[in-house]
Amino acid sequence: MVDHGAGNLVSISRGLETVGAEVILATTPEQIDRADGVVLPGVGATGAVMAGIRSAGLEDVLRTYNRPLLGICVGMQVLFEGSDEDDADCLGLISGGNHRLRNAPRLPHIGWNDVTATASDPLLAGLDDTTLFYFVHSFAPRPSDPTTVIATTEYGEEFASVVRQGDVWGTQFHPERSHVAGRSILSNFVAAVGATRVA
Repeated sequence: MVDHGAGNLVSISRGLETVGAEVILATTPEQIDRADGVVLPGVGATGAVMAGIRSAGLEDVLRTYNRPLLGICVGMQVLFEGSDEDDADCLGLISGGNHRLRNAPRLPHIGWNDVTATASDPLLAGLDDTTLFYFVHSFAPRPSDPTTVIATTEYGEEFASVVRQGDVWGTQFHPERSHVAGRSILSNFVAAVGATRVA
């Protein structure tokens, strides 16, 4: 798991360990490059998260990492090209940007909400078509390619709540705070890491 100074590291680490992962808090490019899979957490604003990634010297290795990677919340948002939140330039692993939720009843969007699968994907295996997850955010990504969206959520507008491009996944919600359903997401990601390692 990437330790860039802005993430819910303890809860995510415990969640991953619960489903059988060996978690290493990575602070150097070498640790990330050697990892079988990477989780990129994030809380706060995209600009601050990217500043932490850059100050730790992790931007290049994250851009070129070619094994399973899961971005969580703002960690998902920095997978995209940029954000209207603070005009931040992000990692650009997925085309598109992050925009403030429109017509939301209130911001930030905090609490439980439905996540509806729009495509079959191993990350969503074993979940119902509509499952509740825990959100804390005011911005959400708008991918340029709609086929990268594998689940959506409605909160004043429909937004992408799970995305995938190749071996890169992102969840706008916090699986580590989403009880049984969240553990399923983490377990499915760990299984994807294992399948890639065996191959």
